[in-house]
Amino acid sequence: MSLLHHNVQREAFAVASRFRDDFYACLRARRDELFELADALLCADGPVTTPVDLTLLAEHRRGHGALYSALNHGRIDVARLRRTLAALPQPKAADDRLVLAVDVSNWLRPDAPTSAERLFCHTYGRGRDQHLMIPGWPYSFVAALETGRTSWCQLLDAVRLGPEDDVAVVTARQVRRVEDLVVGGQWKEGDADILVVFDAGYDAPRMAHLLDGLPVEVLGRLRSDRVMRKPVPTPWISPPQGGRPPKHGKEFRFAKPETWGEPDADTAQVTDRYGTAEAMAWDRIHPRLTTRSAWIGHDGVLPVIEGTLIRLQVDHLPGGGDPLPVWLWSSQTGMSAASVDLRWQSFLRRFDLEHTFRMAKQTLGWTRPQIRTPESADRWTWLIITAHTQLRLTRPLAEDLRRPWERPAKPGRLTPARVRRGFRNLRAHLPCPARAPKPNRPGPGRPLGSKNRRPTTRYDVGKTARRPASVIERDRLRP
Repeated sequence: MSLLHHNVQREAFAVASRFRDDFYACLRARRDELFELADALLCADGPVTTPVDLTLLAEHRRGHGALYSALNHGRIDVARLRRTLAALPQPKAADDRLVLAVDVSNWLRPDAPTSAERLFCHTYGRGRDQHLMIPGWPYSFVAALETGRTSWCQLLDAVRLGPEDDVAVVTARQVRRVEDLVVGGQWKEGDADILVVFDAGYDAPRMAHLLDGLPVEVLGRLRSDRVMRKPVPTPWISPPQGGRPPKHGKEFRFAKPETWGEPDADTAQVTDRYGTAEAMAWDRIHPRLTTRSAWIGHDGVLPVIEGTLIRLQVDHLPGGGDPLPVWLWSSQTGMSAASVDLRWQSFLRRFDLEHTFRMAKQTLGWTRPQIRTPESADRWTWLIITAHTQLRLTRPLAEDLRRPWERPAKPGRLTPARVRRGFRNLRAHLPCPARAPKPNRPGPGRPLGSKNRRPTTRYDVGKTARRPASVIERDRLRP
């Protein structure tokens, strides 16, 4: 073992040990049980199918009653845990820039009428061209992405979307917590702006407006049928009849190439997975906003939100499908050709978050428990985030315990599932602040033969807040 590798392992061990102590300090009630439950998640053999099976492990020294008591009545200082996660060493892109990805993952609960605050979650891939709306709890996640092809990322935050929440406003509130990254020393004055990547489910120009004033750059995917506006030509030549200059230029229709004009930047790169990737970029492209839908509550003059529009076209897809063009919009203007390439490459790294969702659901059992209350689901979600963070921190310490039919992995390239196989060996050397359980006897429970005389409340599914349909209705509803 080289001296450099030894120093890396020693630093990783110190960071992981400090995080475990900080995580224990964030637990306010049932802290010992919650801490041991997180360890049991990491030491279980194979995927987690139900939480009660974790109580049979040696790392979990308490009974199944303590497990359900912690999930139902435990308390986690979420604000402090967020700051703890933000203070950890964060992965960065190739240009030494922080890249954050935002996406929603659903915890489906179709057969839980006694669970409150369920929404209709959009699902796809459950049949041929079949898109269903299934009741469940949608969670909005924020994660820091690494560079290159990898299945790792650092989860920083998770918020359950409620019936009265505006997804854009909640997401903007999440991203505004990048101030924790600034306080933690992850971003300093003079560094490149933090790149925040969104998928097509978010309105990128609106997110840029909501995040104005922060050292962030918004990069989002747009629908292929959008219509945006070009900037007003300069200098503006007033027509003979006079009048003030217009706010918007000519239309830019994504589906009509004759409206595009000459791009301000044009690049082509040869990739391993997609063949030749051609990108064209147009500067100062913006949407023409109207006082309706998401902007119905805006007072004053609607803003002109300019950015760079990027069209990405590849030769082929890894799965052999038809490669349709991808439209991206960045809040940064005046990009060079090299900057355009960095943007679409960063957008492709956003799909690494899907590997984390698959790991959380299929291996760590995030959506396995049949939990009734949304508060218990929030506690279980934060335990999953904490467990995944410990896997990332102990990655340099883990050995490759591969199956006989698996290929050997290069040093530092272990997947989260392989790191989890050896966590039980690492746990013996890490601090465990949880106290030993006290001897106790189970309670009497419900008397034999008695019936439940207090039926549980049933809850409706869906949104409870509705946007005004017009400005007149908005003004009438205001106090």
